[in-house]
Amino acid sequence: MDKKLIQVEHLKQYFPAGGYGKNKRYVKAVDDVSFFVKKGETLGLVGESGCGKTTTGRTLLRLYEPTAGKIIYDDQVIFDSEKKIKVDMLPYRKKMQIVFQDPYASLDPRMTIGDIVGEAIDIHKLATNKKERYDIIIEMLRRVGLNSEHANRYPHEFSGGQRQRVGIARALAVNPEFIVCDEPISALDVSIQAQVINMFEDLQAELGLTYLFIAHDLSAVKHISNRIGVMYLGKMVELADSHELITHSLHPYTRSLISAIPIADPKIARENKRIVLEGDVPSPLNPPTGCRFRTRCPYATAECAEKEPEWREVSAGHYVACHHYLQ
Repeated sequence: MDKKLIQVEHLKQYFPAGGYGKNKRYVKAVDDVSFFVKKGETLGLVGESGCGKTTTGRTLLRLYEPTAGKIIYDDQVIFDSEKKIKVDMLPYRKKMQIVFQDPYASLDPRMTIGDIVGEAIDIHKLATNKKERYDIIIEMLRRVGLNSEHANRYPHEFSGGQRQRVGIARALAVNPEFIVCDEPISALDVSIQAQVINMFEDLQAELGLTYLFIAHDLSAVKHISNRIGVMYLGKMVELADSHELITHSLHPYTRSLISAIPIADPKIARENKRIVLEGDVPSPLNPPTGCRFRTRCPYATAECAEKEPEWREVSAGHYVACHHYLQ
């Protein structure tokens, strides 16, 4: 698990938002984000809605073409804005897959489950005949807890949890190494969420998969991730080992997120002080100067408005971007 499978350096994803020439405006959805994912591990990515988690995952797979930065997959540069490198992604689509957030929108309602799972097999020519194709489809459905009867049905005949399993089977069909799990449990019932997370863990152990697990539920991410990165308004604010982040977080925003995790023991829950943030998330069209979190931070000073905090490693594997990080 020491080998870096994916490396992202100074990744930027800006979307045009009107205006012309010098007045052209951009939504800075992902702004100078750097991290890596080791082979066989799960990196969790958390933050509130609109912070750029999903855009980071999709840009990393080049479903969105990055505005700037560098992406390295298994020691091969697949995108570099400075050197103008853009490799053809088709060979990498077999290695890098995604499970989308909405199991209702991500499956074509006019295709059978067998054809949905089999589409990638056809594109990458992974089966030599119809029987082999059918056998691969049934094996993928079996892996996610479905059976051969489900192959001839349509998405509307399934529950949300079953549809998400179909989405996972589709991602597994090309035998990938790396999967971006884009909030795969947020649209599911709580009872189903645990089943899907356990299935992800079993598949990882069985197939040696590497995950980027995106969610806004820190308690779920804590359960499945080896390391966790925290994003706020397009920036990565903290990244550390899962246990280290939960027990010894340094950034005020991370501490606020952790304080919101429900605790089952009422006695501990009463003693646990909830850190409520003031104000609303600023617009990504016009983010605050300096530190983007300063408008909601109880520790903000004049320095936070003038200077952007540097992304630095404060202890082994623990990174933070804050002028006044908390010890």
